[in-house]
Amino acid sequence: MTRAGRLRDGLVLAALAAYAGPFFWQLLTSFKPESELLRVPPLLPTRFTLEHYRVVFEQSVMPQALWNSFGVAALTTLVALALGLPAAYALARLPVPGRSAMLLAIVASTALPQIATVSPLYLILRALGLRDTWTALVLTHTSFALPLTVWLLSGFIREIPRALEESAAIDGAGRLPMFRWVLLPLLAPGVASAGLLAFLSSWNEFLFAYTFTATEASRTAPVALALFPGVFEVPWGDIAAASMLASLPPLLIVIVLQRALVRGLLAGAVKE
Repeated sequence: MTRAGRLRDGLVLAALAAYAGPFFWQLLTSFKPESELLRVPPLLPTRFTLEHYRVVFEQSVMPQALWNSFGVAALTTLVALALGLPAAYALARLPVPGRSAMLLAIVASTALPQIATVSPLYLILRALGLRDTWTALVLTHTSFALPLTVWLLSGFIREIPRALEESAAIDGAGRLPMFRWVLLPLLAPGVASAGLLAFLSSWNEFLFAYTFTATEASRTAPVALALFPGVFEVPWGDIAAASMLASLPPLLIVIVLQRALVRGLLAGAVKE
């Protein structure tokens, strides 16, 4: 390996270490005894304890918040895919007037900041009686996940040769059976990629979840972490344990579906 290659690899490793440093620090903190939380050295705990995780499970709202996050993120993903798949197919295959401008507008809508829409959305949801419900979060999260879903899936559909659909049509398949039995199996990586991004964006979203929820019945994990109780002192060990629990589900999902995620991002990036 050349000197330039070694230098590049060293810079990449240093960047990864700097990026992952806070995560591993939180991980160590979650296993440290209370007496060692604010004392360095030692960097590593003299003994590992699960006391912070016990407190989180038994004395905090994090279990309910994690369930809320999973439910909202799963429903957001299902709704985004159910609406995004037909829209992406129409933009990729049907003679839609102004298709390029429409796709550009869909992509441009993702640049709209959440803070610009939170006030009118709050007023609408309150008028509809949806505040402090999963429905409010699913609707708002889907509105931001749907444009990216349509963009990614339309790129995947354009990669599939039209000859496959033409062959199915010659054999007598209608548009719906052709989509179900021909296109959908080939779209599995794209669907996994778009679904993963929708799930992660919903799981990590904070502004809408904080604004539209008022009780533990609907608060998600990011909001529960921000409001983690502390009366006379900050419970750093308990907060670290709660943050590790909140990070675990998306981390596992990304590890399992990382190939589909990379392929989906590249397909959406290089296709018009």
